[in-house]
Amino acid sequence: MKTLILAGGQGTRLWPLSRKQKPKQFQKLISNKTMLQETAERLFPIFSLKDIFISTNEEYAKEVKKELPKLAKNNIILEPVARERVAAIALFIARLKKEAFEKPILVLPSDHLIKRNKELQEAILAGEEFVKKNPQYIVLLGSKPSFPDTGVGYLKAGKELGEVNGVKINKVDFFKEKPNLKRTRSYCASKNYFWSTGIYIFTPSLILQQIKKFVPDNYKRYQKIRKAYATASFKGVLKKEYGEMDKVSLEYTIVENYQKVAVIPVDIGWSDVGSWTVLKDCLFSDQNFVKGNYIGIDSKNIFVYGSFNKLVASVGIKDLIVAVTDDIILICDSKNSQKVRELVKKLEKEKKFNYI
Repeated sequence: MKTLILAGGQGTRLWPLSRKQKPKQFQKLISNKTMLQETAERLFPIFSLKDIFISTNEEYAKEVKKELPKLAKNNIILEPVARERVAAIALFIARLKKEAFEKPILVLPSDHLIKRNKELQEAILAGEEFVKKNPQYIVLLGSKPSFPDTGVGYLKAGKELGEVNGVKINKVDFFKEKPNLKRTRSYCASKNYFWSTGIYIFTPSLILQQIKKFVPDNYKRYQKIRKAYATASFKGVLKKEYGEMDKVSLEYTIVENYQKVAVIPVDIGWSDVGSWTVLKDCLFSDQNFVKGNYIGIDSKNIFVYGSFNKLVASVGIKDLIVAVTDDIILICDSKNSQKVRELVKKLEKEKKFNYI
């Protein structure tokens, strides 16, 4: 089975650490390895390096090669512009041989935390076997929610469809990408709801059918790109057609609308590390966390993530996130860290691009 690791995002909710020149997948957030390195390495026991592909923007090609030096150059798929998951997956499929269209592929993000790799690998192998026998299904991995996170997708697990090597697979009765806080609270209260991990298994043939149905313009442009692949005109066609693709997510356009989606409920210690509050929870629970130079008095539940060049000092504060880079200091209430993305949008609107 081939796998596509998506590494083209900007991770704006972790601004100012995650920025355009070095987004979160290339940051060492949890360990001494980058998120991309951890993602690739946890797949090595069941995937050979020749079957691992990285989708990223042209500007990150050198960074990917630096972090995964043994990865073949042809396994790095470069987007001329960022166009979200549907386009990135279509570009990957455009390079596949026709005989690979009916074989399952794995698609997953490059910037998530997974603590239990063995359980992940077991779920992936079970999903592969299920899709081989049921190619009409999109399979995704679902993790039990631990708090009402508005930055991820939620799904409701329905009847059991089968079991592969002790791994149960259920039909998805309902899927909602990034619901509001009221809905997430109700979902978390139900035992049948799971977070979507963004880890998918499906056949290229099936996903192309759904792109054709739900994003027809992208499908037409995919056909032109595929036709030009490995020809002298490829770069020109790719730049023109890919740049005109609709910038849409897999979840909003296909997963929410397609009827045959299945979930493998997993307990893999998953987190999307999608905001400062989530990163805080990944690194500590009920005490101050400091990465950098900090001193405080009467300050509780403080999360300081900064450089050692500047001293961060606090008096009498609580429940705050302080993120420090060479040119930016972010101070954020822990409960509002999802809104950091809005700050980035405001910077774009005010054309302060040197801070993005």
